[in-house]
Amino acid sequence: MANTDFALGTDVADFDDLPRTLRRERESREREKREREARETRSQKQADAPGRPGSHKSSFDPAPSLYVPRDENVDERADPDAEFPAATVKRIDVPFFHMMRFYLKAVVAAVPALVLLTAICWGMGQLIKIFFPWLLKAQILIQFPN
Repeated sequence: MANTDFALGTDVADFDDLPRTLRRERESREREKREREARETRSQKQADAPGRPGSHKSSFDPAPSLYVPRDENVDERADPDAEFPAATVKRIDVPFFHMMRFYLKAVVAAVPALVLLTAICWGMGQLIKIFFPWLLKAQILIQFPN
């Protein structure tokens, strides 16, 4: 009989056998803690440099991961494990004629795709008709007199 005792190794914390909801809750708490610490350090830095340009309070405070100073290279800051801030789209303000022009372009671009789709479906129908003639239930022949 096979041994069912598995060695957990030295790091028991790496062995995560929690249900998905508990893992999500734990990750959510950890994320909130990191965000709180980042806000505290950001407010501490702003308090230390009151004469800095652009230190006025505004209703929108971008996350530090979104702010890239002009003298800093974006590629150097790229972190593949970085989390993006949550966003909710509440309103889209697009002028009517711009939207109409976009949809007209989309319709014109869709015409070749529809023609190609029609040709593919017709070809598949012909192949089915050739290889499986017993599947053909009825065929309507239209003839015009000469």
